[in-house]
Amino acid sequence: MRGTTVLPGGPCTAPREGEPPVHRLQVRLPDEVPFAAGGFDAMGPMSRAAFPHRHTFYEIVHVVGGSGVHVLDLQRYEVRPPQLGVILPGQVHHWEGVRGLEGSLVLFTPEFLLGGAGDEELLRRLGERPWAGLDAATHERTDRLMRELAEEYRHGADGFAGVLRSLLHVLLVRAARLPGGAARPAPVRGIAEEFVRLAGRAGADGPSVRECAERLGVTPGHLTEAVRAATGRTPAALLREARTREAQRLLVSTELSIRQIAARVGFADPAYFCRFFRRETGRSPGDFRKHHDRRAPSLEDADPRA
Repeated sequence: MRGTTVLPGGPCTAPREGEPPVHRLQVRLPDEVPFAAGGFDAMGPMSRAAFPHRHTFYEIVHVVGGSGVHVLDLQRYEVRPPQLGVILPGQVHHWEGVRGLEGSLVLFTPEFLLGGAGDEELLRRLGERPWAGLDAATHERTDRLMRELAEEYRHGADGFAGVLRSLLHVLLVRAARLPGGAARPAPVRGIAEEFVRLAGRAGADGPSVRECAERLGVTPGHLTEAVRAATGRTPAALLREARTREAQRLLVSTELSIRQIAARVGFADPAYFCRFFRRETGRSPGDFRKHHDRRAPSLEDADPRA
């Protein structure tokens, strides 16, 4: 098989101490596409990992059998097949108490989507509603598509990368049609598109709007105008959202102290981080952790200045 998910090590950068492992998409040869498709067994034991971890790639999972719970960031989804799930790069997830888990997966990197007809934006919106039950007809259509993707990937005939992108696009569009699914994405192009991509991966870095503008080669004012026109929101608001989301993940999925988490998301002062977090979520970091996690509070959690 051409690709698997693997633990950190070798070509994969290990996470910082105390953070969830990072899995990458392993490609054997330089000229192979960053894509893999097949059943849970074909993808290997990491596809059913029972410990919190992240991906550097997208994962679409079609669950057709089994029981248990899929934990994705702050949400717990009971496994009730047939279901379709979407996991975005950087999200923390794991399978909990699963038995007889069966189905198929499609794994691909953001680079694989380059040139796609709005697929990255569509995936981002699907990630807002990442777990959906399927009726019988939709399950059958989804199953056919997943099988086609796996077969095309396995055979690797001439032009197979283009066929894979086309089939994947159909899968994403149909997923967006599910009840409660993603609305048709408004086009985001140019500098705004690059910023949205950067902001989505910047939760752990905590860059400023000015730093993002410098990376993109524009002024902060031009960046603000472009992003507001394309998304209706300011770059600062999108970056605050990314930092808050990353802090939430670390609070729930790690044993890091609040002081450590503050530093990981770009705050030198943990007290200021606590004020920021309360303003964005309505809870203190300690209260948020107690509410969402199954771990006992520590003294360091109670006092951000510890």
